[in-house]
Amino acid sequence: MADITRRLGWRHLRGAPTAHIRHHRSGTLVHDGPGLSFWFRSLTAALSEVPVDDRELAMTFHARTADFQDVAVQATVTYRVSDPAVAAARLDFSIDPDTGAWRGAPLEQLGTLLTETAQQHALDVLARTPLAEALVDGVTSVRERVAAGLAAEPRLPDTGIEIVAVRVVALRPEPEVERALRTPAREQIQQEADRATYERRAVAVERERTIAENELASKIELARREEQLVDQRGTNARREAEENAAADKVRAEAEATRTVRLARAEAEAAREVGEARAQAQAAWLRVHADVDVSTLHALTGTRLAENLPRIDNLTVSPDVLTGLLAKLGASE
Repeated sequence: MADITRRLGWRHLRGAPTAHIRHHRSGTLVHDGPGLSFWFRSLTAALSEVPVDDRELAMTFHARTADFQDVAVQATVTYRVSDPAVAAARLDFSIDPDTGAWRGAPLEQLGTLLTETAQQHALDVLARTPLAEALVDGVTSVRERVAAGLAAEPRLPDTGIEIVAVRVVALRPEPEVERALRTPAREQIQQEADRATYERRAVAVERERTIAENELASKIELARREEQLVDQRGTNARREAEENAAADKVRAEAEATRTVRLARAEAEAAREVGEARAQAQAAWLRVHADVDVSTLHALTGTRLAENLPRIDNLTVSPDVLTGLLAKLGASE
């Protein structure tokens, strides 16, 4: 919308760079171009403002496929006014000289023209396309057909309109049909998910089984090694006992040999001592064989006296002395 200000019966218009202004005064074109700024009188001026920027028109309409299924088409058409003079002549782009607002609704008229034209070509394509095919390839085919149809539409160049781009956003069936179409895919996806879950569980079970087998094998190996250890310990204990027994036997044999040798030595010594004593006794007897009896008695008394305990004091009473003398006299 143009910016218009008032000054003492005059009006000043300041347009935007994207708006083409056409100013007629008394039927004569005075100003023509985008982004203009000028003074004018409202009583003699006829103003038109034509937007020349790219504009997008969003449209949604319903169509029926070849198998009588309703679908909703969402599309966007980008257009621009390529010839503002022609557009201002064919559509009402006039503005109020006091407010700068459009007197009519030219963009709505232009949107209706584009929507009806695009809808006509889209319906023509979808009417010969089944629903399943339309949902798969319908977006591309509808876009191409609508773009070709708008480019070939003679009313648009005659109105000064140029189509920049056509985009088809989506083709959607009715909610019930969409749910019905989604069900097999969802079931297949669910089956794939269940299969993946089962496979993961199977892999997990297999891994757990492998782990359990490894643990069991480890336990068996440990038990086998413990058995070997017990056997080795028994062998070592038996070997140690045998070695101890052998050592004890050796020690016993050595001790017995030593004892026997000692006994033999003692017996030999005793025998030699006995023989020496016997020889000494024999010699003593041979020496005393020719000695008289009184001498032997004296020697015997002497020997006996040598073996008696030491007597420091000896008291002889008259009775003892008398008895001894009597025995001595009797013996003589």
